[in-house]
Amino acid sequence: MDALKQGADALFILLGGIMVLAMHAGFAFLELGTVRRKNQVNALVKILVDFSVSTVVYFLVGYAVAYGTGFFVGAEELAAKNGYALVKFFFLLTFAAAIPAIISGGIAERARFWPQLIATAVIVGFIYPFFEGIMWNHHFGVQAWLKALTGEEFHDFAGSVVVHAVGGWIALPAVILLGARSNRYRKDGAISAHPPSSIPFLALGAWILTVGWFGFNVMSAQTLDKISGLVAVNSLMAMVGGTLAALVAGKNDPGFVHNGPLAGLVAVCAGSDLMHPLGALVVGAMAGTTFVVMFTLTQNKWKIDDVLGVWPLHGLCGTLGGIAAGIFGAKAMGGLGGVSFFAQLIGTTMGVAWAVLGGVVVYGVLKATTGLRLSQEEEFDGADLSIHKISASPEREANW
Repeated sequence: MDALKQGADALFILLGGIMVLAMHAGFAFLELGTVRRKNQVNALVKILVDFSVSTVVYFLVGYAVAYGTGFFVGAEELAAKNGYALVKFFFLLTFAAAIPAIISGGIAERARFWPQLIATAVIVGFIYPFFEGIMWNHHFGVQAWLKALTGEEFHDFAGSVVVHAVGGWIALPAVILLGARSNRYRKDGAISAHPPSSIPFLALGAWILTVGWFGFNVMSAQTLDKISGLVAVNSLMAMVGGTLAALVAGKNDPGFVHNGPLAGLVAVCAGSDLMHPLGALVVGAMAGTTFVVMFTLTQNKWKIDDVLGVWPLHGLCGTLGGIAAGIFGAKAMGGLGGVSFFAQLIGTTMGVAWAVLGGVVVYGVLKATTGLRLSQEEEFDGADLSIHKISASPEREANW
């Protein structure tokens, strides 16, 4: 029976890792569909190479930073218990690699390629796993302090704060330090629209992410005996809540409609194992509305050129989700309880502060040393030709 359980757990978390790995195709196609045609190849290459760099760095450094254990032992030891330690690494790697995938969407169309890979290595090797270790592996006694102070630990079941808010808030200083795309905001005050190049590809990316998210959330249980249908249905309700709210708030704009489910899923991660499904629906709707309102404000009023809106989508909706878990997870709101609003507020604030600091340091140093953005001519030609020497559809363009 022990051998059967070990095998089942290894398969369970492996399938979760595969589902979240598939989400990186969603990140790629969401960015590909949102950016202009001359930057589509770059979107695809960035996501794949960022994931590859993340894998190496998290295997060698990041996982040890977060969990205090590494892989510099014999394969016989690594294969113990059906290799569960290895597939757990694989699963958690896909979370870590989501951070540079999130950032990629914010800095699209004008960021240099190699400096971003350096940033990925630092972020996945230290900045993300440092906070991951605090909240998910009880490093430095922070969780014990929160429990003594508020009565409960900080609760983030599937990463609203640890993954999404951290990724989104690292991206914000990166976007600001990089600066807006050329001619996006003109000196006369006019705003040049850069519409998505492909709504079908954008929608495909959103759907891949949405489906993979059920692995992201449900498999966060990490062992088969802890699986919960509540997590699955709460994820579903938050997804549809985000979609319908973005539909209304975004006035049927297809870009908003397809980002709505993602906003809802970001927000529900933290408390998906605690909330009542109706609470998850409300949280999803709040997140969908937040994304539309803040994306519009960021782009049009504050003139922060966050191409895919990763700060509103992941940063703000992740922050919302961390705090909402302390409200809708409570028994008074139909949840399972065992969560404190003040612990959620403090833990979420810590994540935001750490992410902003990390983003400012990493991208500030890169800007001062290697530089962050393409030259004006390279940006005009597009990242595809400037970096990769080929466009997304060279034959058609040659014939045309």
